[in-house]
Amino acid sequence: MKIVVLDAYTGNPGDLSWQPMRELGDLILYDRTPPELIVERGKEADAILINKVVITRQMMEQWPRLRYIGVIATGFNIVDIEAARDHGIVVTNVPAYSTPSVAQLAIAHLLNICCQVQHYTDEVRDGMWSRCPDFSFTDTRLTEVAGKCMGIVGFGQIGQAVARIAQALGMSVMAYTSKSAQQLPEGVTKAESLDALVAECDVLSLHCPLTPDTRGMIDSRRLALMKPTAIVLNTARGPLIDEQALADALKQGRILAAGLDVMAVEPPKADSPLLSAPNCYFTPHIAWASAEARARLMVVITRNLKTFMEGHPENKVN
Repeated sequence: MKIVVLDAYTGNPGDLSWQPMRELGDLILYDRTPPELIVERGKEADAILINKVVITRQMMEQWPRLRYIGVIATGFNIVDIEAARDHGIVVTNVPAYSTPSVAQLAIAHLLNICCQVQHYTDEVRDGMWSRCPDFSFTDTRLTEVAGKCMGIVGFGQIGQAVARIAQALGMSVMAYTSKSAQQLPEGVTKAESLDALVAECDVLSLHCPLTPDTRGMIDSRRLALMKPTAIVLNTARGPLIDEQALADALKQGRILAAGLDVMAVEPPKADSPLLSAPNCYFTPHIAWASAEARARLMVVITRNLKTFMEGHPENKVN
């Protein structure tokens, strides 16, 4: 079997081994593949693995040998699933591998905003503490999370992991979810509506998939419902938020802050309104990328391909 990985670098920049995958066939690794080379590099492949390379129907029509597409991630919207089904191509993904890491980063954004860790590191290095006449130096608002309400949109594995950490920090938790109130863990309240959630919570954390219904769900109308001390966290998908509306709310002081690991366009363009918005904190889509999460990712993508070859594919999405 000829196995082609079209964008190997992101998931494994060289610190993990591809050897278990090599044992399954003739493995060809490309760190990155520009759009104009996708068709050529996939022509002789029996199996293609991708992280963010987009695979279309037109491409599949030019790959008569292809029988398997392995997505090296949880989200699989980069593949035309209907076309894969029409061509008899199995598509798999990797669910839940990054749950602890994503939950951890969401809370890291929250604590950075509330405790201003990076700000004070910079201030101390700049000598502000040394020049202060007092034993302690503060020039920003510091916030305690205990007693605050964490509002979670989407209550799958990541949302539930965030809820557990929030509760451990002394926060109450409210969830907007399709689950019934009886299915929620002890101490988690079901929100009657998304509007009710955003109006009530002190921290809004997004953990839902991007669908036509959720695209732009956090817009100017819902931001206007939030408390002026509210914090928005997004470690899910950038387009869940109307970025211009969020930038405006931050600039006008209608909410306190935002912590974002994802944006609508990645990498963001220089004119993104959020890049100049006050109290907006960024990480470059790294919530999934801890060494531990990527190690789990490598194990599962190899097992996915192996079980496909054995005739009983795991984590099939089509």
